[in-house]
Amino acid sequence: MTLYIGREASKLWKRICAETTTEINLLLDNWKYLLAGLVFQYIHGLAARGVHYLHRPGPTLQDLGFMFLPELGQDKAYISETLFTFIFLSFVLWTFHPFILKSKKIYTVLIWCRVLAFLVLSQFLRIITFYSTQLPGPNYHCREGSKLATLPRPQSVLEVLLINFPRGVIYGCGDLIFSSHMIFTLVFVLTYQKYGTRRFIKQFGWLLAVFQSLLIIASRKHYTVDVVVAWYTVNLVVFFIDKKLPELPDRTSGNSPLLLPVSIKDKESRTKEENHKLLNGNSVDPADWRQRTQINGKIMEDGNGIHVDTTMNGA
Repeated sequence: MTLYIGREASKLWKRICAETTTEINLLLDNWKYLLAGLVFQYIHGLAARGVHYLHRPGPTLQDLGFMFLPELGQDKAYISETLFTFIFLSFVLWTFHPFILKSKKIYTVLIWCRVLAFLVLSQFLRIITFYSTQLPGPNYHCREGSKLATLPRPQSVLEVLLINFPRGVIYGCGDLIFSSHMIFTLVFVLTYQKYGTRRFIKQFGWLLAVFQSLLIIASRKHYTVDVVVAWYTVNLVVFFIDKKLPELPDRTSGNSPLLLPVSIKDKESRTKEENHKLLNGNSVDPADWRQRTQINGKIMEDGNGIHVDTTMNGA
């Protein structure tokens, strides 16, 4: 038993080392994309903090979701955050499974480049939306009479830049349309839907996304419109961005490349080059560069050791 555990531990360690080497190589090629995505997470937090200075509390707007879903109350508001934390951590752990499991389909660095691309565009649209119109927040700390509903004028630029993390993020107001929690949830579920391998987990992920939506509304953290807009906006963002990005290499094939191209221009240029070769009578195979000529409808080859037939019809 001890010998078996030692042997399996040795295999696991070798797998982790090999995967780490592979991912480091990918990271060296794609660190700019990851860094840009992470920097934008800070910019998104800064924008949410900024709109809090503009927030003015008022009567809670009439909302269809509020009519049908009973209010959880402040003492149960943690339920939606607990579910979101579970979804977030589960997805992060899944993206790192290639370091542990023998069966793997994705590269950790490449999947996060893709996820951050989805998040950045969705959050960019969100910033534009909640700065366009500030609605009175339905959350408990954003209502009339709450000291946290409005922020005093900042005393320095540093006060704004530090965004009072994490308290400023948790008790923010004004950044309503559309829900940031639903952006992360839907991006994670859609990503696993495409690159995950367990069907029941995919179905379970969509079920959790629905529950997350209902809990956000029941907790009065967002209006129903914030959640509804997130559902179709994020799905459309992922759909169009996914078509623009190059397809991720499938590790199950065993011979996939380790680079993430910036766009699909390389693929299109190769296709055009192959079509050009076919029109000129050249082979598409890069290993075959023999020049071909056409005589009386016959394609002849001329090259080293190749006989050229110059016989004319009717001669």
